[in-house]
Amino acid sequence: MTYDAVVVGGGLAGMLTAFELRPLKVALVSYRSLGELTSSAWAQGGIAAAVGDDDSPSLHTADTVEAGAGLVERRVAARLTADAPNAIERIASLGVRFDREGEDSHYALGREAAHSRRRILRAGGDATGAELVRALVEAVHGAAWIEPLEGARALDALLDAEGRIAGVLVRRADGSLERLSTRALVLATGGIGGLYEFTTNPRASVGAGIAIAARAGAKLEDLEFVQFHPTALDVPIDPLPLLTEALRGEGARLVDERGARIMEGVHPALELAPRDVVARRVFAVRAAGGRVFLDARALRDELPEHFPTVFAACALHGLDPRVDLIPVVAAAHYHMGGIAIDLDGKTTVPGLYACGEVAATGVHGANRLASNSLLESVVYPERIASDVRAYLPGVPPPVDLGAEPADARPYAPAYPAEWKALRREMYAGVGVERDEARLTHALDTFRAIAETNPSEELRDAATTAALVANAALRRRETRGSHLRVDFPETAGTPGHSFSTLDDLVDLPA
Repeated sequence: MTYDAVVVGGGLAGMLTAFELRPLKVALVSYRSLGELTSSAWAQGGIAAAVGDDDSPSLHTADTVEAGAGLVERRVAARLTADAPNAIERIASLGVRFDREGEDSHYALGREAAHSRRRILRAGGDATGAELVRALVEAVHGAAWIEPLEGARALDALLDAEGRIAGVLVRRADGSLERLSTRALVLATGGIGGLYEFTTNPRASVGAGIAIAARAGAKLEDLEFVQFHPTALDVPIDPLPLLTEALRGEGARLVDERGARIMEGVHPALELAPRDVVARRVFAVRAAGGRVFLDARALRDELPEHFPTVFAACALHGLDPRVDLIPVVAAAHYHMGGIAIDLDGKTTVPGLYACGEVAATGVHGANRLASNSLLESVVYPERIASDVRAYLPGVPPPVDLGAEPADARPYAPAYPAEWKALRREMYAGVGVERDEARLTHALDTFRAIAETNPSEELRDAATTAALVANAALRRRETRGSHLRVDFPETAGTPGHSFSTLDDLVDLPA
């Protein structure tokens, strides 16, 4: 099959990119049904944009830079925040039903940690991501130029003799392998939270896009920066339900078993401190043998209507947040690093683009500002589509890659015990707290799994885990979400870290 472009990823970033690529012929590869079990569909807090009367893109930029612990690219953040209001209107025109208030039906705006203004747009209270995804699924299914390939997994980018994208190898739902011929490949495969024992992300978010890009020779950036959400519901299920930061924005408090606020004396913003600060405090209390709870009882009258997702998750586990304290744990939530891209979504491999959480844009730095991630996912697709349309006329037509790869091999599943070992090691060694001994042990473990396991999915997961552990081992300082207990000080001059697969000499290419 030959396409003008292939987009990999059935979440918000992937679907919107495919939609914006009209009228090009586009294949949209999704491991599951479009929108199903994606991080964007689960996003509760909202999407940040300076649309309030007391706000501006410059203020939004300043908050983003402040949260990023010295690594935010200001020019990139400034362009993102400037583009935000138009992006909101664009997706609203596609049918996204944002919450509104007042006689003039202005957007209802909330506030989250480290934002100096109320600039968080929501939909359905705490179901913003689900509403965005709902609207995009409808738009994609009505787009004649998009061919959804659901139940298919992308395995590898295919390059021509000049090192440009020539296609992508996919495994179909029936287990067969197929080569899709294209000159433009967009990876929108999501984050890496599923690599961790405790996570708020879908289990399928295991960094496959990073591994695919690395094998194609793409440069990776700031892989060590993984954001842990301080308030995942501490219940025995996997993944853990998220308790949106908007709860703390409206007055919910973090307390210990005695009811004492755990953030007092830690940060002047208390519960609205940057996420890395709050997550470390939650982790520290639990590491010392204590428990942490979110006290949302002051919001009791608002909870069922304004936070229906949280209310339902608590009720499912026998908790009523109107009267009960809610047990919480710090869980892997968002990956600031990823595939290095420029302002137009281009990677270092000609014809290869990245969008959404899999990409490192330079906006999030070492610690993402809340709700900037959904914003990235609605701003970059239009840029990528414009660049792809300009790129295609300058490269030769796609080559015939053949229907069946010569190196086809039987599908080998990964077993639960193997996944459990990898995820436990990731949380223990590359989690909230890190040091050389734990990182070295984790790196050796992941390398061994990648080298010996025939499962394609587990190979990619272990490859990405090893790349993250290696980047964390090389950054010998504490910065933002990256806490090295053996190097507790922050270096004087911040700098990005860059990686390629060559950094892991024993992994299969």
